[in-house]
Amino acid sequence: METEAASGRTSRQSLLARLLALPEANLFVFGFLIHYPWELLQTPLFAHLAEAPHWQGVQFCSAAALGDAFLTLVAYWVAAATDGRRWILDLDRRAVVVYLVVGLVATIGLEWLNTTVLGRWQYSPFMPTVPLVGTGLSPLLQWTLLPPLVLGIVYRQLRGGQK
Repeated sequence: METEAASGRTSRQSLLARLLALPEANLFVFGFLIHYPWELLQTPLFAHLAEAPHWQGVQFCSAAALGDAFLTLVAYWVAAATDGRRWILDLDRRAVVVYLVVGLVATIGLEWLNTTVLGRWQYSPFMPTVPLVGTGLSPLLQWTLLPPLVLGIVYRQLRGGQK
């Protein structure tokens, strides 16, 4: 009986270790954790979000951070199509550039789609916009500054803290 329980624990631990070794799992978790505070901090830059009931704001920011985590995965997979899934272990320059460009282009497209076409959100007067594309400066800064941070954290996590 005791050996079966120990075997079950070992099997679960082994499954967790295999899951934690996947670049995708790390990118998703750290992508969410890094983007979530940004989403919370930029609420005054979106119309009516700063005045929204607390729970509604939490839900909106949580959904946005989940979307950021999924976008992190999509950008990773596009980069992986050029250099394989393990590019993150070497931080291949070409793959990093593809990853960052995909994230920025998707951000511009999604912001346009959600503010102009679908009307899911609007910018407040406090949100500066980039003239040629009309995208808010905060989302562009978010996808310029945070993805390299996520990559650095995931790189260290997957390499066991080694550089």
